[in-house]
Amino acid sequence: MLYLVGLGLGDAKDITVKGLEAVRRCRRVYLEAYTSVLTVGKEALEEFYGKELILADREMVEQEADSLLKEADVCDVAFLVVGDPFGATTHSDLVLRAVKLGIPYKVIHNASIMNAVGCCGLQLYNFGETVSIVFWTDTWKPESFFDKIEKNRQNGMHTLCLLDIKVKEQSLENLMKGRKIYEPPRYMSVNQAAEQLLAIIQNRRLQGEKPEITENTICVGLAHVGAPDEKIASGTLQQMSTVELGAPLHSLIVTGTTHPLELEMLKLFCVDNSSFENNACQRTT
Repeated sequence: MLYLVGLGLGDAKDITVKGLEAVRRCRRVYLEAYTSVLTVGKEALEEFYGKELILADREMVEQEADSLLKEADVCDVAFLVVGDPFGATTHSDLVLRAVKLGIPYKVIHNASIMNAVGCCGLQLYNFGETVSIVFWTDTWKPESFFDKIEKNRQNGMHTLCLLDIKVKEQSLENLMKGRKIYEPPRYMSVNQAAEQLLAIIQNRRLQGEKPEITENTICVGLAHVGAPDEKIASGTLQQMSTVELGAPLHSLIVTGTTHPLELEMLKLFCVDNSSFENNACQRTT
C-alpha cells in the first residue's frame, strides 16, 4: 500500500491520528522536501513519529518514483507532504503511476494553506483562482499571475498568492555542465511579492493602462500559518512591500470585494487603521 499523508502546517503534532497510525505501520517513510517546509526539522518529525524519514527532493520524486513504487508493491510505504497531499502542488502523477502498476493507495488529508487562509477573516468561498508568484530574474519577468489577480478582482474575488520556493536549484552554468552543485534555498517574502506587483502596476501605467489593482488595494500578508508564531498583517499593497513578517513560509492575499464583516476582521491585523479609513479604492458590499 502507498499512503499519501498530509502533515498539516505547523509542527510534528499537526499530523492526524489516522496519518500517524499509517506512518508507524509503514516500513519505509519518505518526506517530500521541495514544495513546502514545516517550522520544525526532519529530526523532530522522526522523534515524534518514531520512524526514520527519507528525504525525497524534486529530483528523486520526478526521476526515481518507480523505485519508491516498487517498494510500495511489497510493503507499506508512506509519502509525507506538508499541508495536504493534494493542496498547493498535487501529487497526481504518483497516484497515476501507482494505479498503472496495480498498487493500492490511500490518501490521508490534512489542513493546507488553501483553507487555513481563512484565519485572516476573509471567507473561503469568496476566493477566486489561486496564483503562484515566481521570482523574477534579470532576463525573465513574467506578469501572467498579475492578469489572473486582476480577473479575480474584476469578479469581486480575493486571490491567494502562493510565493515562490527555490530548493535544490542549479545555476544555469552548473545545469549546462551537468554539475550537481545547488544554489542556497530561497523563499519569497511578502515584501518581494508586493514589490513585483508594484513594478507591474507601474509598467502597465507606462503602457497607458489603468490597472485594476493599485498601491492602495487592500492586501493581507501571512507567515507561518498554523504555527504558534503565526503572523498576519493587513494593509495596502504599498504597505505590504515594507511589512516585516519574519521567517518563511509567506503567502499574500489580494482582496476583491469585501463584506463589512470581512473588513472588520481584517482591521484586527491592520498595519495602520488609516489604510481602511482613507482607502477610496477598496470595494465593499
